[in-house]
Amino acid sequence: MLLPFLVWYVIFQYKPLYGLQIAFMNYSPFKGMGGSPWIGFENFRVFFEGPYFFRTLRNTILISLYSLVIAFPIPILLALMLNEVKRSGFKRAIQTVTYLPHFISVVVIAGIVTNFLAPSNGLVNIWLDRLGFEKIYFLVHPEYFRSIYISMNVWKDAGFNAILYLAVLASINPELYESAVIDGAGKLKQIWHVTLPGILPTIMILLILRIGDFLEVGYEAIILLYQPATYETADVINTYVYRSGLQEGRYGLAAAVGLFNSTVGFVLVILANKLSNKFTGGGLW
Repeated sequence: MLLPFLVWYVIFQYKPLYGLQIAFMNYSPFKGMGGSPWIGFENFRVFFEGPYFFRTLRNTILISLYSLVIAFPIPILLALMLNEVKRSGFKRAIQTVTYLPHFISVVVIAGIVTNFLAPSNGLVNIWLDRLGFEKIYFLVHPEYFRSIYISMNVWKDAGFNAILYLAVLASINPELYESAVIDGAGKLKQIWHVTLPGILPTIMILLILRIGDFLEVGYEAIILLYQPATYETADVINTYVYRSGLQEGRYGLAAAVGLFNSTVGFVLVILANKLSNKFTGGGLW
């Protein structure tokens, strides 16, 4: 039963590691890895000394940080609220409505957001106009981009991510709540002393994994939403990799940037796991 997964992992995760060597080459698809000249760390130097390094790094860190602070706790709060709903029909309806956006293509989601924020006939601007405010073309203003991107991701993934927490909540021993009630604990104290400690190991594991992907901002949605006017706040490391590798054909540079991204993520996972083991007594290993 484990063999198909191991085969998939070797083919799609470990075998491609062989191609990382093009990060140290002036790679040409026509010459291949055997014929492309080695240039050492030149691709890394070009990236670190280039005009877009600090901009892409800053935007990546800020978007990831805002997502961690704002988007990460929302599925937990949603799961806690759904766990308190006693009417099963209403609970299932809310769950369905909240996790369905996860299964919609990111292209469709970006199209919905674009239509909602359209400057002339977008729903948001129609409301602003009726309230007496001036219409705003949100997607060309850099100051709005991060809020739009994070809000879109919350709407798309919060319901689906809450499913895991709901499963963990269902596994908490009901006798713990009964004991808390006998001790005089109200709902808030039950949540604080029983519910949250029960799901804390799961929260920490997901937090460690999220920190490991700190620099892996979902570039597909950004590419669909951003434009040159918003590069100042929207351009991240992965979109730079996309432009350098696929649009400009600088495959070695794109591989070097991707390797830098993965190395930082690996270090962050190790540090986050050590902190988790130190303060909570549990982690990934």
